[in-house]
This record gives sequence, structure tokens and C-alpha cells, in this order.
Amino acid sequence: MNWIALILLICLIIFGVGFLIADLFRTNSELKAGAAQKGKTRIKIIGGCGKDGRREPVVEVDFEMGTIVSIVGPTGSGKTALINDIELYANGNTPTKRKVLINGVSPSDEFSGDPSHNPIALITQHTNFLSDLPVEKFLSMHAKIRQGDAGEPIVQDTLNFANQLTGESINPRVKMTELSGGQTRALLIADAVVIGNSSILLLDEIENAGINRTKALDMLKNYEKIFIFVTHDPRIALLSDFRIVMKNGAMREIIKTDEQEREVFEEIRKIDDLILDFRQKIREGERIAKYELDERIDALKVG
Repeated sequence: MNWIALILLICLIIFGVGFLIADLFRTNSELKAGAAQKGKTRIKIIGGCGKDGRREPVVEVDFEMGTIVSIVGPTGSGKTALINDIELYANGNTPTKRKVLINGVSPSDEFSGDPSHNPIALITQHTNFLSDLPVEKFLSMHAKIRQGDAGEPIVQDTLNFANQLTGESINPRVKMTELSGGQTRALLIADAVVIGNSSILLLDEIENAGINRTKALDMLKNYEKIFIFVTHDPRIALLSDFRIVMKNGAMREIIKTDEQEREVFEEIRKIDDLILDFRQKIREGERIAKYELDERIDALKVG
């Protein structure tokens, strides 16, 4: 009997080791598959219901890397609820009953529970820093966690990015809690794009956050990410590949930006740049003469 027990024990050990090796190979394969998907994130939103409890007219929406999307609609139409569903990886468990799929599947708890695996960054006009670390130290710590040995160059890249979005340059030795509203939002965006390397950026009404929209739009387009804007700004909306129209808490319509709207965008851009130039003059304590405005408007007509 002892020999039989010994043989059974050896068999169990062999089978156990076999299963362990198979599990290791499977885990390694899953890791490789996950690595292959990194940087190729796709989102699908499966429609739920509006405030009246009825099914949304838009059944589903797909987002791929490089897509710029705007969520538009009047105040109270459900724009913020939609991006909250995306951030929370809704799975029929929010008031809207929507579902969010990442690369075709419902995200695991690891996505939301572990910041290093979460591909989503949400930035609003009210987002602030709680840490009182100096800017440079915070960025260095974050870079070490997210980028390993990238070190000083990536910190400087982040500051350069942020300083192009804000009217007043950020002093890297200043505590983050001492930054202005515009500087804070600029640094948040730069940190998410450069250091955090988030695949999906949710930006809620950044036109009211005191940053340079012209620079922000031009710079963000250079990154192969999914950008989802909640906005009332026609310039941001017309730059997008398409816009989701919200009403009464529901996704009512998807409008793809056509060539005519692209032309309108270019004209709005000229007007917006004029206003931004005059705003900067006022900030710097300069006067604005009527003839200067007339000349700029005439130049717009000629152009």
C-alpha cells in the first residue's frame, strides 16, 4: 500500500507541475496579447436609456486610436454622465444602463483598481492637485512610476508641453497647490499625455479652464490617442471626427464632420485667434486701439 500511495503522490506532483507550467505559458501568452494591444485601445459604448427611461436612439458608438470626439448638447443634457460612464467602465450598473467595452470586452477590476493599468484619464475644469509637492518632484516621481528610467528628459518634455498651453510659464520649484487654475489644467493634460501615456483622455469643458485652446488642439492632434471632449465650443466640435449630440440624458445623434464644416472651422479659428491675441494684450496691461481691430478684421476678410 505504501508503494501505491507513493506512486499516486508522484503522479499528482507530475500532473500538478504540468498544470503549473501550462498556466505559466497561458499567463505569458495573455501578457503578450495585452502588450500587443497596448497603444491600440478601442472603446465601444453600448447605449442604455435616457432620463425618461426609454432606449437611446444611438445604439452603439465606436472609438479607435487617433479619434477626436466631441460630446455636445445643452446644459443638463447628460454630457458629463456619458463621460462618467466611460471613466467608470459602466456595465449596466449606472443610472444610464450603458455598457463600456475596451477592446471588445468588459474591463476587469484591474483597469479601474490599478492606476498603472488604467488607460483613461479624466480632466475637468474643476480638477485640482491635492499634493503640495513641488511640480518638478511630483513629475519626477510620477515618471519613475509610469516610465521607469525615463528620468529628467520626460519631465522637461511635460513642462514644455504644459507651458505652451498656459499664459504664464510654470515654475518647476513651485508647489502644485500654488498653481493657477489654467496652469493646473495645463499640467494635468501634459502629465496625462506625456508621462501617464493614457490611451484615452476625457476632457470636460477645457475651454473654460484658462488654457490656450489653439495650442491644445494643435498639440493633441499629434498624439495617437482617443480624445473625447465635452464642449460648447464650436471650434473644438468642428475639429472632431464626429460629435455625439445629447438630449434629455440620451445619445440622440452622431454627426460626422464633413468638408464644409472643416472650412467653417478654419474661419472660426481665425476669429478665435484674434480674440485670444487681444485677450493676451489685456492680460499684459496693453491698450487695444480701434484701428488695430479694424485692420485685423479687414485682414480676415481678405484672407
